[in-house]
Amino acid sequence: MRNGKGAARAPVLQFTNCRILRGRRLLREDLWVRGGRILDPERLFFEERLVADEQRDCGGCILAPGFIDVQINGGFGVDFSQATEDVGSGVALVARKILSHGVTSFCPTLVTSPPEVYHKVRGCVPPRAWAHPGVLGQVQSPSLGPHAGHSVADLRAAEEAVQSGATFITHLFNAMLPFHHRDPGIVGLLTSDKLPPGRHIFYGMISDGTHTNPAALRIAHRAHPQGLVLVTDAVPALGLGNGRHTLGQQEVEVDGLTAYVAGTKTLSGSIAPMDVCVRHFLQATGCSVESALEAASLHPAQLLGLEKRKGTLDFGADADFVVLDDSLHIRATYISGELVWQAEEAKQ
Repeated sequence: MRNGKGAARAPVLQFTNCRILRGRRLLREDLWVRGGRILDPERLFFEERLVADEQRDCGGCILAPGFIDVQINGGFGVDFSQATEDVGSGVALVARKILSHGVTSFCPTLVTSPPEVYHKVRGCVPPRAWAHPGVLGQVQSPSLGPHAGHSVADLRAAEEAVQSGATFITHLFNAMLPFHHRDPGIVGLLTSDKLPPGRHIFYGMISDGTHTNPAALRIAHRAHPQGLVLVTDAVPALGLGNGRHTLGQQEVEVDGLTAYVAGTKTLSGSIAPMDVCVRHFLQATGCSVESALEAASLHPAQLLGLEKRKGTLDFGADADFVVLDDSLHIRATYISGELVWQAEEAKQ
């Protein structure tokens, strides 16, 4: 058996001694990667007659698709809602910093702002900013499409919105009419029988231990588990600690693990990293490890229409994945099969 080494092809990497999240199950299989994509080892062996160029022992860890954050307003002092000439470098900084959180793809989002701000920010973002690895911007991916949320809409209006194309509820329960048994409002979309055939509704949840009571997380998950998408709704104060920071047109004060509109007790986004949200979701709902990981990977990929490439470790998909221990702490992060972040203890 030849190993096929040569300049004509990319090397084959084989990740061994691991459990792979595939098909909603954790499987004791090796992960094979070449040229930034997940390989089918049977085709590699029987059709190409090749073996791995390099093997990497994962020490029994979990390999899961990289996390995808579809609602992140900034972080590490970068505010996506501020129009500056160096927006591209700010996006790149956030992309690099959140690798330690297991996030391999994200959609930079803007908070509610005056109309001129949206046009100004878009005009300040060069194409190369959206082309940074991991950034799912307007240039590279489908739009998130119309959203429902931050609204006093009743259930009938919400159903009409879905019939008109809405696919995503912006962080369920927050800034919307509370659930009522005669009119459940937007929350009622989770079990509505008035949605168009084949239409799936997705909904964001900020599982940071502050925004949503564990009982509410359990209710939403049990009502519609396939549509749950974990989001951070992170603000520029993410990673900066206590103090006053800005978010769009307002000032935010961080106290411990909570961000408030300065001078009030009104929540203003979150400062919890995605991996923290995943662990809290697992603990609060009692769901399976597989379900917790898919809520941060497969489900957002499905929302974006990217499930063939992202949010999966199926053959042919992009080799964006995270290495986690049994407590779901990030040990390493890979994008296109390349190691882009590694925990200090994992380097030893």
